Amino acid sequence: MTSDDSRRVSTVLGLLFGLAAMGSASAAIVLSDVAAEFDVSVGQAAWVISLYALLLAVTTAVHGRISDLVGVRTPLLVGVGLMAGGAVAAAFAPTYPMLLLARLLQGAGAAAVPVLGVAALSARYDGAVRDLALGRLAGWSAVVACLGPLVGGLTEHLLGWRAVLALPALGLLVLPLLWHALGSTGSGAELDIPGALLVGLTAAGLVLLVQSPSTGVVVALVGAVLLVLGAPVTARRVRRRPDGFLPLVVVSDPAVVRSAVAAAAVPAAWFGLLIAVPAVLVADGWEPWQVGTLLVPSALVAMVVPRLTGPMLSRIGPSRSLAVSASSASVALLVAAFGVGLDHVTVIAVAVVLVTFAFLLGQPALSAAVGQAVPAEVRGVALGVATLVFLTGGSVGSAVVGGVGDTVGMGVALLVLAALPLLGLLALRPLLRRDPAPVTVP
Repeated sequence: MTSDDSRRVSTVLGLLFGLAAMGSASAAIVLSDVAAEFDVSVGQAAWVISLYALLLAVTTAVHGRISDLVGVRTPLLVGVGLMAGGAVAAAFAPTYPMLLLARLLQGAGAAAVPVLGVAALSARYDGAVRDLALGRLAGWSAVVACLGPLVGGLTEHLLGWRAVLALPALGLLVLPLLWHALGSTGSGAELDIPGALLVGLTAAGLVLLVQSPSTGVVVALVGAVLLVLGAPVTARRVRRRPDGFLPLVVVSDPAVVRSAVAAAAVPAAWFGLLIAVPAVLVADGWEPWQVGTLLVPSALVAMVVPRLTGPMLSRIGPSRSLAVSASSASVALLVAAFGVGLDHVTVIAVAVVLVTFAFLLGQPALSAAVGQAVPAEVRGVALGVATLVFLTGGSVGSAVVGGVGDTVGMGVALLVLAALPLLGLLALRPLLRRDPAPVTVP
């Protein structure tokens, strides 16, 4: 395929990915309006974000595995349809329980976008063209995500909070631009439904446990029960059915496991800052649209950075790129903690730019590492599992900011998060020792 084709396809996929991310980025600024509308506390209204993030994480592997079996086109169509339908249903929800149900549906559909977008690019392109396409996808998704608070604030000001929740439905307008670029054939094998349920419930337990510092003891108990009961049963099923929903070749591959663990620290920093920065500034009297304006420089940076990250990924390889990304994320969090301590807005804005660079390098590096480590017939589920771990890292970031930040201060919470990327570097050490300079495929 030509680089012109890769530019168009990756850009449109990035916009679609960004709209999925906007489901949480823009909704976060209208929680107080949701609380007032349905007469619940702001803490209870936060379930609008938590349930969306939960389904977004736990159903990625399901979408990925289905794409292995039937191709990318149909699962992406269904996923975007669910995302748009859930967004519209949330906008018109007459009761709070109906709102939460709509957000569950929206998250389950949105989960198709990141994993299938990466799978589509990994299958369609090779070498430097693929690396640049993956970087461009991450870049445009970050542009839309960074603009989410500003777009949400302006939309709320003009049309009200319900219109903000409907914004991801715009994905339906983007999908036709991709139709002919999406693969429609897979292995034709049957879906291991019991295996999918086991993986989904176990993953839900992990995500709930991670989110529990900001959601309460009951959530922690539910998550612990699901994780403790689900993990051994899932492991037993993988051993008994090595070609089932979760192929043994995927979960036993050290490049997949270590790359996903290391990369998870990057969204932890990303989501941590996207929550911490508005919290700090709103407490200082900033309006939501003003907070969104502060993130505009990061959106501009996100438009340029893929031109650097794509060639870097081709030149030094995915493992070393992940190491650079993790190091940048740690520096960004340290800078942010310094800015919060001094109450210096410019320093905080610099930290957001740094973490944007880390995300824009880490996400495509993870995709490249996983995509080239496993056979093509299980690439979708491998990317889904890696994305699950990646998004769980984002839950860690939001949980630390929500839990630690409320008790000992936001600066301390950011310092705690700064240690996570360093742990990720330890997971990468074996891969760094044996990762040779990549060979670029023309």
